Amino acid sequence: MPKLCCEIHFRNESVRTCKLQFVLVSPTMKVLFVCIGNTCRSPMAEAVLNHLILKQQLEDWQTDSAGLRDWNVGTLPQGRGQQLLQQHGLKTAHLGRLITPQDFYEFDYVLGMDHSNLAELRQMAHRLQPPPQCKIMLLGSFLGRIEDEIIEDPYFTRGMSGFHAAYEQIRESCERFVQLHKGKERQTISN
Repeated sequence: MPKLCCEIHFRNESVRTCKLQFVLVSPTMKVLFVCIGNTCRSPMAEAVLNHLILKQQLEDWQTDSAGLRDWNVGTLPQGRGQQLLQQHGLKTAHLGRLITPQDFYEFDYVLGMDHSNLAELRQMAHRLQPPPQCKIMLLGSFLGRIEDEIIEDPYFTRGMSGFHAAYEQIRESCERFVQLHKGKERQTISN
């Protein structure tokens, strides 16, 4: 594990040098959620996974979300999505951001919400050199049901029904993702 050492020198003669040692822990699992605008689905997925990370004490996991378009850069997620998260005891302070080429190298998983997201993410990664090692997949693929692989964009729906449907797919997908990878991550640490 990398260590950062720091020496502090005091003018006081009785204490000449004090050494502090910090241990830097790098995340063992880094997940990036991506949707078209980073205002509905991907911030909800980030909030859900953050909740699961805390609940299951996966301190060495990290998550973020990003968009494929810059429409919502620097803005809070869509109000209906925030309202739904609050109804489930979750919250997010995420500010919209655009995906970057570096994200493909920083994250272990880059998870899109629909086939359009997935195709664009794969095209972006294909143009990068050296080829990134991250896994680019649909978040809904962890459900194991082809009919639920696509998490529809609720942005253009009226009311809350589209957000409820997206939230339930996201919640179940994130729970399955954690179940699948929690054991693998623990095995990696002990080996």
